[in-house]
Amino acid sequence: MDQQPLEQPCSYAQSTSQVLDTLGVDVKQGLSDSDVAKRQAQYGLNSLPEKSIAPWWQRLLRQFHNVLIYVLLVAAGLAALLTEWLDMAVILAVVVVNAVIGFVQEGKAERALQAIQNMLSPEAHVIRHGKRTTIPAQALVPGDIVLLEAGQKIPADIRLLENASLQAQEAALTGESVPISKHTDALDEATPLAERKCMLYAGTLVTHGQGRGVVTATGAHTELGRINQMLKQVVTIETPLLRQMAIFARYLTYVILALGAILFVLGWWRGYELTYLFMAVVSLVVAAIPEGLPTILTVALAMGVMRMASRHAIIRRLPAVETLGAVSVICSDKTGTLTRNEMMVAQVRTANALYQVEGVGYAAHGEIHPNGANDTDLSWLLKVALLCNDSEIKAQGDERIVLGDPMEGALLVLAEKADQGIRTEANELVRAETLPFDSRHKYMATQHRGPDGQSYVLVKGAPERLLQLCGADQATWTSYIDAVAAEGQRVLGFAYKAVQDNETLNHESLSAGLTFLGITGLIDPPREEAIKAVADCQRAGITVQMITGDHAATASAIGKALGIIGAENVLTGAELEQLSDEELAASVQNVAIYARTTPEHKLRLVSALQSHNKVVAMTGDGVNDAPALKRADIGIAMGKGGTDAAREASEMVLTDDNFASIVAAVKEGRTVYDNLKKAISFLLPVNGGESLAIMIALIFALTLPILPLQILWVNMVSSIVLALALAFEASERDIMRRPPRLSSEPLLSRFLLWRILFVSLLFTTGIFAVFQWALAQGLGEAYARTMAVNTLVAMEVWYLFSVRYLRRGSFFKEGIQGTRPVLIAVSLVFVLQLIFTYAAPMQAWFNTASLSITHGFICAGIGIVLFVVLEGEKLLRRFFTQQRLHKNQV
Repeated sequence: MDQQPLEQPCSYAQSTSQVLDTLGVDVKQGLSDSDVAKRQAQYGLNSLPEKSIAPWWQRLLRQFHNVLIYVLLVAAGLAALLTEWLDMAVILAVVVVNAVIGFVQEGKAERALQAIQNMLSPEAHVIRHGKRTTIPAQALVPGDIVLLEAGQKIPADIRLLENASLQAQEAALTGESVPISKHTDALDEATPLAERKCMLYAGTLVTHGQGRGVVTATGAHTELGRINQMLKQVVTIETPLLRQMAIFARYLTYVILALGAILFVLGWWRGYELTYLFMAVVSLVVAAIPEGLPTILTVALAMGVMRMASRHAIIRRLPAVETLGAVSVICSDKTGTLTRNEMMVAQVRTANALYQVEGVGYAAHGEIHPNGANDTDLSWLLKVALLCNDSEIKAQGDERIVLGDPMEGALLVLAEKADQGIRTEANELVRAETLPFDSRHKYMATQHRGPDGQSYVLVKGAPERLLQLCGADQATWTSYIDAVAAEGQRVLGFAYKAVQDNETLNHESLSAGLTFLGITGLIDPPREEAIKAVADCQRAGITVQMITGDHAATASAIGKALGIIGAENVLTGAELEQLSDEELAASVQNVAIYARTTPEHKLRLVSALQSHNKVVAMTGDGVNDAPALKRADIGIAMGKGGTDAAREASEMVLTDDNFASIVAAVKEGRTVYDNLKKAISFLLPVNGGESLAIMIALIFALTLPILPLQILWVNMVSSIVLALALAFEASERDIMRRPPRLSSEPLLSRFLLWRILFVSLLFTTGIFAVFQWALAQGLGEAYARTMAVNTLVAMEVWYLFSVRYLRRGSFFKEGIQGTRPVLIAVSLVFVLQLIFTYAAPMQAWFNTASLSITHGFICAGIGIVLFVVLEGEKLLRRFFTQQRLHKNQV
């Protein structure tokens, strides 16, 4: 049953009594069985609807939905009508092989919704009929009174009613990097999601304390459910390459069909037999279609996947490899992606001095500058940091992790960086009593006994609250606090006092006698490698924008530390909501940092950037990132610290959670696209040369120089083997100094079109010259066609060496020598052509004849001539390009 929304004001804007009245429930008695039955009938189960996955047979049939495949199927049908069964079988084999490759390589079915479903708690502790009971979380209904404790996954959206120092980790939903301390007070209706401290949300985790709350939303109407609905509605963007390939295939099909129709009409007008005309049209179709292109595309993408995997980037959907090469904007989550997700103390301020703290994250190495050995306040502040602390740090492999509050972990690390004498003195103080932190008093206090019998009370908490208790210079310290906060740091205050050994520790005893020691500024520091990666991205023309749930000041400070261009330009979620889609689209190109954002905001931002024809990559690790990850041209999830929902909604997963890995992946993406363009510029002239040869033969009433089956041999064997070598080409030297290509850039540029036309003419000339020469020597049609096929293959081999470098000449040592894949491909083609030419079964199937050694050298020599002509064309083109640039500069 579909769940109906609650007709009530925002629960966080109501007092606890108002919420209970609205929901019609008593906090001590809970709901009765009849209440539960009625509400379950109205709201349904506390679960999220799942999305059905397309069956395997539909995925298989999709592989045949391609206009080029349709044309090949028509060609196979024509061959069958003419009883050319071998031709038909080979054409159908090509179609089936391509379909199987596409089916196998297609990405896994979308599992993002299932991943979100798994975030819900399996059970809940509730009060029903005045008794505590444990029920499956699916059975929860609005109005249920839920008991909460540390370590529990929150099963629904809950308004907190009673609070005992309860904290919740909400990073997966809000992006906040530290647990949030909760309270029961009502809030303003305009309060953003990340600041609704009287609410607990489904899928998040209670990390500390206990509490009692009332369920306000279940299933699809929780915040988690809203993200689930957004994921269902998000339309996945087609990759630039797939768009370009679709356009290319469509226009190529039009050209092939038009040429076939023209040839048929011309032949019929000349009086050719229909059988001959049909075979000529089949020959043209087979010659013009680059049958090997789908295979080359798949292999090139697969090679990119393998290379990226070695650099900690796992590709989940094959076309995403190429999309990386076109990325023009990276929208990055902050916590754990650009930052370490490890709190650290960056500075300490006492009444005497400002101290900078060296070191990064939880690593113990580092120092406090200046030394501060004579600063008594600093000494006591470090003792408070170490002792008024319930967390601990443990080694886990090569890393150190915090068991407890990350901010307390940062204070332990700060104490480790202190003078050994201070730590020795601190360890002599034995804890006797504790006042745990609570949101009402906003501090934690502990009492310790020293070896001399003296006792001390140590306090840490909100600096504003401690200043009230200490009676310190409010104006001076407020200015210090504001200065630290302006740098995007979380501020924590410290105080202490000496007490009698028998004095009881309570809130009343802290109202007098405390000495304010100072403050610390804590920050989740940027990754060092991320700083370099951001610089590399911006040097490659890629804009980096940071999207986070943090405060604007914190986000801006981190952005500046990372070197993000325009980090001072911050747009908050509240400001974003005031903008229309048109206004947002107008502003996104001038904003670098987005703070206090929600999932809807992220979706709008990605869409706004895409409205400018930007190719957008979105990085993230939380469930709140999943809709934007799915909408982006390429979603990049964190595999180490991210949620399953983020990973399943993405196209790429970083196994090391390292933003720097994105730069390596972008480089590989650009290399893949370069290699695809080389493969296309290699395959199409071969097909063009074959097609022109057939057209000329038909128009001028000449004998076909190559038969359809021989064309299929060249296209599916030698052409594919040679083109496959291009998939292994290394990155060109300037690949990360070029700007991103435009998403609207056609796959076939003017240069490639010229190259294809020019090389096609050279191939046609070579084919016809050899064929007609052989006929003139009286060598017979089978012998002449064998020479034509071998000449075509020889030209392919030498053209391969030329096409490996489109931006520079190939006549240098590495260019002529070739890479290992190139040499393997050439050797394999040489062996296959020997079999094609001299093996008796092949001669029977393909109507070939054995060539003399002299004629074999003639075929190879024409290939060398082709290479020399193409290198000369490159030289002339570079000369005229330089002349044009020089003239423009003058």
